[in-house]
Amino acid sequence: MRLAALSAAMCCVMGIDAQDTLRTHSIEEVVVTADKSRRANVFETTPVQSISGEDIRMMGLQNLADAVRKFAGTTVKDYGGIGGMKTVSVRNLGAQHTAVSYDGVTVSNTQAGQIDIGRLSLDNVGLLSMAIGQGSDIMQSARHYASAAILSIETEQPILYKGGSQLRFGVSGGSWGQVNPKLRYWHGLGKGTTASLDADFMRADGIYPFKLTNGTQVTEERRNNSDISQWHVEGNIIHHFSDSSRLAVKAYFYRSERGLPGSVVLYNDNANERLWDENFFAQTTYKKTLGTQWRLALRGKYTHSWNKYEDTDVKYANGKTVQTNRQDEYYASATLGCKPLSWLELALAEDIAFNKLHTTINGSPNPLRLTSLTALAAKARWGRLTVEGNLVATFAKESLTESEIYAIKTPDDRKKLSPSLSLNFRLLPEEALYLRALVKQTFRMPTFNDLYYLQIGNTSLRPENANEYGVGVTWNSRRWGIMKYVTLTVDGYYNNVTDKIVAFPSTYVWKMVNFGKVEAKGLDATLGTELELAKGLGLTASGTLTLQDAKDKTDNSATYGSQLPYTPKTSGGLSAMLTTPWINLGYSATGQGKRYSLAHNTRQYQLDAYMEHSLSLSRQLNIRRVGELTLQLTLHNITNKQYEIIKYYPMPGRSVTANAIIRIKN
Repeated sequence: MRLAALSAAMCCVMGIDAQDTLRTHSIEEVVVTADKSRRANVFETTPVQSISGEDIRMMGLQNLADAVRKFAGTTVKDYGGIGGMKTVSVRNLGAQHTAVSYDGVTVSNTQAGQIDIGRLSLDNVGLLSMAIGQGSDIMQSARHYASAAILSIETEQPILYKGGSQLRFGVSGGSWGQVNPKLRYWHGLGKGTTASLDADFMRADGIYPFKLTNGTQVTEERRNNSDISQWHVEGNIIHHFSDSSRLAVKAYFYRSERGLPGSVVLYNDNANERLWDENFFAQTTYKKTLGTQWRLALRGKYTHSWNKYEDTDVKYANGKTVQTNRQDEYYASATLGCKPLSWLELALAEDIAFNKLHTTINGSPNPLRLTSLTALAAKARWGRLTVEGNLVATFAKESLTESEIYAIKTPDDRKKLSPSLSLNFRLLPEEALYLRALVKQTFRMPTFNDLYYLQIGNTSLRPENANEYGVGVTWNSRRWGIMKYVTLTVDGYYNNVTDKIVAFPSTYVWKMVNFGKVEAKGLDATLGTELELAKGLGLTASGTLTLQDAKDKTDNSATYGSQLPYTPKTSGGLSAMLTTPWINLGYSATGQGKRYSLAHNTRQYQLDAYMEHSLSLSRQLNIRRVGELTLQLTLHNITNKQYEIIKYYPMPGRSVTANAIIRIKN
């Protein structure tokens, strides 16, 4: 613009008719992409860790849980096998405190309060990140601000040059009868509009061997009833308007049938439990810049979830029990942002959600919940100092459709204010060395199961309160010879949870009560680097380490001062990727120290430490007039380590996966 004005002025000075001599030239669209995932966390006021989809695939990770284990401060509960449930907790706050975001909109489960991340596909992930506190985007939803941690999944976005289309088809197979075909198709629908379709199917019998140790006797056993059959399809339409606004629409469907292998205790591995799942959601996001100071983000989502549980056993009156649950959620969110001053950003976010549950479980009513979340956020930058703060107001109201039948009292309305403050300060003006700190208060609502499940629910439960405190140092180096960068983060933290919701025995029956108190302190460290060894030869390596001391501080508790169940004092992981003109090599390792299955920290309940190693080889071939072919072979658990993440749920030993993907461009 300045160049055109200067040219016009020069023409006038020279006495030439500018209108006749100026020419307008159009250049072709240029798309610039960059991978910022390996260094972005250094500059944030809160701890943020990320891994790109390309790195995930190069390391040959099998599922989302394997990728999440790479993040410092996370604990993944894995019930074993390909189809086993997998949930994530951050810094011992509980899985219900961690929000899972899919392309900017949270995934919900009001019945149980936690998300099984094992059901989410890795094939179309573009960026996976974990933010402790909240993300750095001031235009995020109120649900994001209200969470203690956010696991964010961003799917790959279509990159189509001059329109056209792109097709990817792949198939992978491996141990224990695993077969997994997958399809991705991107297509340009016109100027500014692209559409994409992702679909995959996976089946496996899941019958894998394991060793059972009983005292000095060790026997070879096989995991039973661990089969799974699942498929998922997802469609997207993205449109960029001429005024720079953006509209994205997504439809997602998932269905599975699986066996629940159950625990293995004293050679009894009999299991006849089956589980069917269906999940559908449709979501849309719209973002627009209003003038020079204002921004708007709108989100909407409908979610339908259904599951059926079946167990065949002589202990039931008819020899079988069948339970079905259906959840529906209607969700709307709006965020309005303003930048009144060059150093100040403000945002106001409002979320409204309506949830309902219908269950066939006897003694459990069908609840309805209306939730309002309002977040006021601010971000200010003064020189080398950045400060972010927000205040979240929560209001929840519930009703029961069968309260009179079951004589259950409707819970009181819940109201809560939760503040948060974080900052970072650049210690040296010429170096990317930062000091950061975080103070955040959050809480989790009692789930429908906590309130109403069978006879143990308690409608008088209060929200579970969590307080997070953290301080850390981050550093990103300049280039040193062949070393492109070194990234280091060290964060210490202290968390406490009060009014913790636990099951407590009361007069021959168990009841959910606000009884527990937990204190956790620890240290998370990450280290990453990238080396340019020679032309076409590079090495990327990273590592994480978590030290944590999480204790039960419940008054009058028999386990007061004991380490929390399934919480290792030491855990971590390593990753390395070597790229060459001929073949790419990926290495991955994760491990945990000893931990206990119950709060009684005795040898009887101890789970031994483990370290699992995986190795992946891949090669990309260019096929003339067709596209690219990628071949990959991954060996999981190289040392055939026998271990358990959840007691009596043995994890698979050594296995192999082969993968072939062809990409066709048009």
